[in-house]
Amino acid sequence: MRRRFKNLIEKQVNSLAIRRWARRANAAEHMPLPVLRRFRGFARGLRWELDRFLFVADGRLALPLIGSNAMQLPLYTDWSHRPEIWRGPISPPGASAVSTKTAIGSEAVLYHDCDISELSFRQVRNTSEEDLAPFGLRLDVFRFDGSFLSLSVETPDHACEGLSRRHLMRLSYTVELERSIEIFARLNVKHGPNLEQVVRELPLHTDEGFVEFDLAYTKLNEKRVEKLWVDLIFEDPEMNQIEIRDLTLSRHPRAEL
Repeated sequence: MRRRFKNLIEKQVNSLAIRRWARRANAAEHMPLPVLRRFRGFARGLRWELDRFLFVADGRLALPLIGSNAMQLPLYTDWSHRPEIWRGPISPPGASAVSTKTAIGSEAVLYHDCDISELSFRQVRNTSEEDLAPFGLRLDVFRFDGSFLSLSVETPDHACEGLSRRHLMRLSYTVELERSIEIFARLNVKHGPNLEQVVRELPLHTDEGFVEFDLAYTKLNEKRVEKLWVDLIFEDPEMNQIEIRDLTLSRHPRAEL
């Protein structure tokens, strides 16, 4: 009974808040500027909290129901991450005629050198029982007059904590193509003024669905690691639909020789 009463009160309070902001929205056109400025500050603060709540809620309630943090990880994994695009809703969820250096969410940027952009992106909802990520990213490429197309995906700062040359970095993915093309993954690790880069071609015709980057073959200065990110490079993407249904990064120590 107490919970039902509490839910009723909460429903009435939420209904009053919605009606209050509806009245303010209707009156905004003729509202005095000082009042409008004050309410705009309130609205921005409210929108920030609402967007934060919706990000978590949509991510948890999205299909598949197993949850957005489920990953298939190798033994002894000490760090893993699914980037925002595949974990929760982004804003805006899509765009057309995308220019170079267009941000997709807060962790990814699309690069190209086309004179006339006929590229579009759209975040899509995954619905297959085999999917572990609730969201995917679809790239539609029509006429392509450039020489390169790449998607740069950043990692959080804690990805660099404890990173050493003993680590294997694993990129796991699920990709569907309308037309077969080559896709390369480039791991970038910034340490001090230097940058280590390791490139792997994604095997798209096998059931593996991952590539690994062995840091033992780099000149990584373990004490100065500052930033880590991955570039996906698409070769000859013209007239193609590229759907990346999942993308995760993880690391685990390599076996001692």
